[in-house]
Formats: sequence, C-alpha cells, structure tokens
Amino acid sequence: MALVQVDGFGAVEQDVRAMVADPQWSLRRMEVRAEALARRGLAARDGSCWIFGLGARWYRRDADGQWMLSPPPADPAMRDTCVRVNPAIPWWLVPQGPDFAADRGSTQGFVGPDVLPEVTERIRAILSAHRGLGQEDFPLGPGPLKDLFAPEVTSPVAMVWAVIMWCAYAPAFDGNEHLLTMFGEFLGKPLPGDDWVRWLPGVRLETLLEPYRERLAAGAHETALRLAGLAAEVATVLSDDPRFRPRAQALTVMVEPLLRQPWLDHGQTDLARHWLHRLPPHLTSTTIHETAPKDHFQHTFYDLAEALGYTAGRGVDPRMAAASLLACDLSTVADAEVTDVFPLLDDEVRRAARQALDDSAHPLRALWPVDARLPDVLTPPGREAGSILLGAAYATGLAWSAMIGRPAPERGFPSASAVSGKLIHERDDTVPSPLRMPGRPVSEITSEWLYHS
Repeated sequence: MALVQVDGFGAVEQDVRAMVADPQWSLRRMEVRAEALARRGLAARDGSCWIFGLGARWYRRDADGQWMLSPPPADPAMRDTCVRVNPAIPWWLVPQGPDFAADRGSTQGFVGPDVLPEVTERIRAILSAHRGLGQEDFPLGPGPLKDLFAPEVTSPVAMVWAVIMWCAYAPAFDGNEHLLTMFGEFLGKPLPGDDWVRWLPGVRLETLLEPYRERLAAGAHETALRLAGLAAEVATVLSDDPRFRPRAQALTVMVEPLLRQPWLDHGQTDLARHWLHRLPPHLTSTTIHETAPKDHFQHTFYDLAEALGYTAGRGVDPRMAAASLLACDLSTVADAEVTDVFPLLDDEVRRAARQALDDSAHPLRALWPVDARLPDVLTPPGREAGSILLGAAYATGLAWSAMIGRPAPERGFPSASAVSGKLIHERDDTVPSPLRMPGRPVSEITSEWLYHS
C-alpha cells in the first residue's frame, strides 16, 4: 500500500472524475470499470474504507461489508494520512458516466438570499397572463391544490404554484419572499409556518399533473396541452435559480416530447411514471424524491453534512454534527416511527445518532438547539452558509418524513427552525402590491395574513 500525500480524498476524487469523464469510460466492460474504481479505494487511519463512486459521491464500507453513502472525513489529519487500497466493490457502486454529469444545483432554502428579481417578475407576468382564463375551460378539480386555493381559482394559477413547489429542493420560504406573496390573493387558507418562515411540504409530481390529467380525461386535449406548456414555461424561468434548476430542467425535458407529439399521454393511467420514464440518465437523480425515497433521504443527509463543513475548523466532525441535528429532529416523533431511518446511515453515524437520541447525557446533545437557537459552534459563518444549512436541514426532514409516511410539521423541524433564527434579521424584502382578482376589493386580497398562522 502506497502512502497518498496531501489530501488523499481530494486527489482520488479528482482522479476518478477525470477517469469517468473519458469518453471511453462508458464503453468499457463493467468488470474493467469496477477494477479501475476499486484500485482507487482509500483506507483512513481509523480503519474505515472509502470509494468515490456512483453519483460522484463518497461511500463508506460498514463493518458488515455493506457500502453506504457517506460524506468523507473532514479532518485534515485523516485525509492526509490515508492509504490506497483495492477493496472488493459491488457493481452498483461503479459510475455509469451520466451520473457524474448531473447538476445538483443549490441546497439553499429561500430564507436569506432572495429569488432573483428577474425570475420573480417573469413568473408574475406568467401568472398575470393566465389568471383570467375561465373555469369552464380550466376547472380545478378536487385534490391537494383545490384544498389550498380559493373556490374561484382556476387550474393555470394552481399549475404555476405546483411547478414552483415541485422544483424547489427545500421549499422553506421567507414570509416576505415575492415569489410567494404574489399568490396571497389566490390562497384559500393560510400557509403553514411560523412568524417568519413558510414551511411548505412541497408538491408531488402526481399532484402537479392533476389539472393536466383532468383535462385529458375530459377530452379537452388542447387545453391539457396548454397546461403542459405552461408547466414547461414556468420551469424554464425557474431554471435560472440554482435552487430550482435541477428539477426545473427535468420537468422541461418531460414536457418537451408532448409539444411535438401531443398524443403521447392519451390513454395513460399512470401519468407520473410515464413522464419520469422520459428522463435521460443525467437527469434521473433529480427526481429520486419521487422514485426512490430512501435514496433521497441518504442524499439529503449527505447534503446536510456538507452544509456543516465549516464546523470542521471548530473541532467538530460535520458528519457527527449532522447526526446530532437529525437525532434532534427525530426526537419529535415516536421511536417506533423512525426505526427505518437509522439503517440508511453508515454504521458510525447510525450509532452516534441513535445514542444521541436515546441518551440525554450523550456529548452530541450539546449540539442540539436550545430554545430554538443553535449552539455557537454550529452557527453558520454568514448568510449564504446559513441558507445552505437551512435548506439542507429542511430537505432532510422532508425526506425522512415522506419515507415514514408522516406529514411535515407546520412550524418546521427543530434544526431548520433554529437556523432560520440566524437569518431573519437579514431579510431585506418588501411586499409588492398584490395582483387583483377580478371582482374582489383590495381589502380582501392583501397578502398580510400570509405572515400569520
């Protein structure tokens, strides 16, 4: 075994990326690719074994031989003293090629940095152009969207909302975010949240497609196609913001074939699955929240540990910090409900999170928020870092909640809520004049009530 000098993890990652980027990579036999990847394994001084593989992410080998998605060590002393090894690896760990080209966008929430004004104004223009379409042609049928909006709201307005929520990686919005408040007059009930943040549950693809499905079932194929085109138009605008971009690009790609072949969805019973099958390999990872909830949770936890990377300079392992915040959030639900969460973590993180959850004297409990405030050691070093942590923490909470079939809490998860407290004093939005609903006085359409649960 040869000693790898100076950040072995960084060197191996660079090497593997270059290897997978070679056009010949995907043409080689799987055995050849697996052998090439295995030769770039690393063993850290604590005995752990690592591979940089599928999805351009690191995997750690558990004591039972299973490989688990896990962020690499942050400690420079461990990164600099690792050694090359050649472990046996399963074929599923080997990159295909397109998975390394996937755009992960940004894990930021929508508290702190605003949505770009040009994006907001283009969405406002789309909303204004479609708000006057009649209910006879664009009814909003029963379902989650109907439950959210006022009775007179039509399906194009709901479609714009649904696309925004489906594309958002972490739909936690500042109550003053213009992209949100422009919908104030259309909503039939207050949005979930606290005094500052709207903690939104997101939207499933099946829900987004409901207005389109209803028109297809009614034989109104032209209006159905207009709704699909509207979804693509909104997604195209949202793709300018990295917090929306990966899923927005996927949605646009799913719609595009319809615009050339409008009969593609005729007679389809499972539209969501049909749409997802249209995605090319480099975009399939953007929709794992739809197709693979357990994988999605693992990736959001990876994002959370990466978001806490700044803690390494403060003497805290980011993986352990992420384990602590996860345990804090899991403490709000019955123990029987979270038993399926822990097996999805590598054995070191699993053990730490489980012990922190069970033992009130465990050292990781010192990293839990107290009175909705983060401990100083976890306080983000700035606004950008805070928004990244908030988004990753909230996305992780949504992922495990969806996985166990539990609705997201209306006032957010403890960890993400504590992060928001570090950002609320850096809000610089002003509320624009709301769009008017025909026949309703301004006094009835003000969005001020959005800020109260």
